[in-house]
Amino acid sequence: MAANIRLVKKYPNRRLYDTRTSAYITLADIKQLVLDNEEFEVVDAKSGEDLTRSILLQIILEEEAGGAPLFSSPMLAQIIRFYGHAMQGMMGSYLEKTMQAFVEIQEKMQDQSKAFYDAKGLPSPELWTQFMAVQTPMIQTMMGNYIEQSKNLFVQMQEQMQQQARTMFQKFPFQASESEEERR
Repeated sequence: MAANIRLVKKYPNRRLYDTRTSAYITLADIKQLVLDNEEFEVVDAKSGEDLTRSILLQIILEEEAGGAPLFSSPMLAQIIRFYGHAMQGMMGSYLEKTMQAFVEIQEKMQDQSKAFYDAKGLPSPELWTQFMAVQTPMIQTMMGNYIEQSKNLFVQMQEQMQQQARTMFQKFPFQASESEEERR
């Protein structure tokens, strides 16, 4: 583990111990580490097993139960359907790249909006209104284009996998089914 990564140990009593501050912390504290972009790792104090993903999933579960969920039930159901599916690995990578692209768009918008703040860091209402009037349609267009490109990329990946599967299975001596023989 790199020296700059904060180590949090999880004990059998479910308590989390921050080794940097030598204090017990809560899931809310872990959430704050995430919000502060601080690198950390949560490990089981006894076995050393990496529990970071498990803790992050707990935080997401709490956030989802808190009122304004990010994921709809149909979306969660679709994600569950990808587990065990041949495309599972590709789907994880696809979601990660999509999230990164969204973050980049958000960062560009934040950079562009900095010009609309006064010396005290407060937005000028008039300038902010003008900025949003221009930005909203542009962002909708960017996101629409991105989603379309994303969809096309996913379809291409799926077609490539189908072609690879056909090529691979042509070499196996399968017996043709009755419907295939009828077509011949």
